[in-house]
Amino acid sequence: MEWIAAMQQAITYIEAHLLDEINYEDAAKQMHISGYEFHRAFNFLTGMTANAYIRSRRLSLAGREIAETDAKITDIALKYGYDTPESFTKAFTRFHGVAPSRAREGAAKLVLFNPLAIKLTVEGGKSMDYRIVKTDSQRFLTISKRFRNEIINDNENHEISDYWADCCERNLIDPLCRLRPEGKRDLFGLCTPSDAHSDTFEYGIGIRIDADTAAFDPAQMEKEGYRIWKVKPFTYVVFECIGNDSLCIQETWERFYREFLPQMGYEAADEADYEFYPEQKKEGVFCEVWIPVIKK
Repeated sequence: MEWIAAMQQAITYIEAHLLDEINYEDAAKQMHISGYEFHRAFNFLTGMTANAYIRSRRLSLAGREIAETDAKITDIALKYGYDTPESFTKAFTRFHGVAPSRAREGAAKLVLFNPLAIKLTVEGGKSMDYRIVKTDSQRFLTISKRFRNEIINDNENHEISDYWADCCERNLIDPLCRLRPEGKRDLFGLCTPSDAHSDTFEYGIGIRIDADTAAFDPAQMEKEGYRIWKVKPFTYVVFECIGNDSLCIQETWERFYREFLPQMGYEAADEADYEFYPEQKKEGVFCEVWIPVIKK
């Protein structure tokens, strides 16, 4: 899939259906990918969620219509997807900085939010080191939870990092680490692909199950809230995330969509991706991100 062209096609679809009841899942169906993968790609390519884009476009058009026509504000509110005048007024004021009634008076400045046009910009001067790795089938023992697709790339949202902290506080990660020998107590943060109709994704914290992993009772571990997470053989592009916190993970994903995919001849695959946190850390490296890809 040509991500830039496909995402522009999704935006064209959104623009054609702005007055319909649509969200990012409807646009994802046009690209034949899961809502999770679409939401993530849209975020990293545009810097906003698809739902935020839809909302901003509707409020921009509503502002113009209020200023340029005599249509009733209540009718305009319904036209652009708001069930009550109160909810419309609240959203309109937050977006434009003035209430709809003030906008009708003609003295207020309104916010213009034009349709997006995604273009590839080739930038020099920065290296993006990567390696391509083909894996065999893998198994992980994880503690996991489902999260809303909307939290992806939301810098104000800390649900994933809070989940790590909560699992540490409840002593859910240490039993996993004890199954591994010292020096090989690497941790993984796995994201599962979701089907096209799901508005959530699963995130798991765990260890790899291999010859170095001590024997354990799967049934007992399941009773304690853990599960075995299977990942099929696949090809991954691997990036080191340089930084001190999880923000560098988002920056790496953004560069993957903006720089790597358009130029390197690969497509993103709807398979499990994961973060790799080695026990033996490299200086300056927060983690590695393993992203499943397919050669075009």
